[in-house]
Amino acid sequence: MSALQLKGTWNEVKGKVKQAYGDLTDDDLVREEGKDDELLGKLQQKTGKGRDELVKWLNDL
Repeated sequence: MSALQLKGTWNEVKGKVKQAYGDLTDDDLVREEGKDDELLGKLQQKTGKGRDELVKWLNDL
């Protein structure tokens, strides 16, 4: 299982995610330290993508 590695640019990544999935809200994209699994779960529900696919996509942004 891949690890989510956001490089301190969460606001920039969040903007790109919202552009790609317009139905996501700021509440959906709340990221708290140590709660990456919770964020990924919300993204999985909204996008229908698998965890590993989302992790790769987010790390590539």
